[in-house]
Amino acid sequence: MPAAATYDLMLLLSTTAPEEQRSKVLTNVESAISSGGGSIDRNDDWGQRPMAYQIRHQPDAEYHLLQFSAPGEVVGELAHTLRITDAVLRSRIIKVRPGTPPAPSSPPPVVAPAGATAGSSPASAPTATAPAAAPAESEAPTDDGAPSGEPAAAAPSEEGGEADQ
Repeated sequence: MPAAATYDLMLLLSTTAPEEQRSKVLTNVESAISSGGGSIDRNDDWGQRPMAYQIRHQPDAEYHLLQFSAPGEVVGELAHTLRITDAVLRSRIIKVRPGTPPAPSSPPPVVAPAGATAGSSPASAPTATAPAAAPAESEAPTDDGAPSGEPAAAAPSEEGGEADQ
């Protein structure tokens, strides 16, 4: 039997699925790993979080990070099973290279999606950036719409061609 490698499994479960179904998915993952000769090193529940984009019209998911050691055959079977399981929105299995620093003990902070409204809570809002600088005095628009430091664009001639040059 080949040596067992270490893997990270990121699992996004549907929040619309019943709690029993989500816990059954996690139980099935754990039993598939252990019955295939592997062992689970970590099982972190990151809770419900917003996703960067909607998957199956769902804006958020329940995140789980599992780190396990198992033979490669187990990983292939597990990936196939997760692809066809209804409650799983996304899953990603990544082989951990030797020397990779350990995964963080706590989940990363929740960052509000780019389309968040101004009325959202400040705790979930991303940090503000400096406002854009106001145009300099020489760049103030003139009556023709061009900045005062630049010549106005030539208007098309009446024949529909380009302006005289």
